Amino acid sequence: MHVVRRLGPWQAVPMAGPVYAGGNVMKMWKWRDLFGRPEPEAPRRTKPGRQQQRYDCLVDEMKKQWSIRIHRWRDRTSGCAWELRDRDGQVTRMIESPYPRGPVSCAVFLHEVGHHAIGFGIHRLRCMEEHLAWEWAIRQMEARGFNVTDRVRHRREQAMRYALAKALRRGLKRVPEELIRWLPESVERR
Repeated sequence: MHVVRRLGPWQAVPMAGPVYAGGNVMKMWKWRDLFGRPEPEAPRRTKPGRQQQRYDCLVDEMKKQWSIRIHRWRDRTSGCAWELRDRDGQVTRMIESPYPRGPVSCAVFLHEVGHHAIGFGIHRLRCMEEHLAWEWAIRQMEARGFNVTDRVRHRREQAMRYALAKALRRGLKRVPEELIRWLPESVERR
């Protein structure tokens, strides 16, 4: 019998070999190692409006243009971008972000795509990479006619203040000119 059942995050696969207690010997493998992880479907409404259709097209276009795979869609306005490299040197670009349903979730999605667009590891400072990814996302929203609201700007400001504070906690000595506007008031400026 060659029935393949999913057992949580692991997959049981029948092996050729001895039979014990009337069944095949099973070897456990991770599901994604055998079949690859299926891409999560976009959370779609039954009857999307015109703006939601524009967001859907944006997602499809960005995935195709930057060869990005979605690891999962998040419920909150946070995201993560990373690259996977296999032994052959093949790069898989991955992101997690909220599905674009409004200006803020669209900005966060584009910000995560922006990490791949500007390139990983090119910028020495992580806070500078965050800044450039946010700038890229805002430019993309403006160029495509999406509404850049005050809430989008506030979300960027929150993210940049957090990234800069983190860099300062980790020992950043010189703050680039572009990031000075997000310095906390408690930091002495020279």
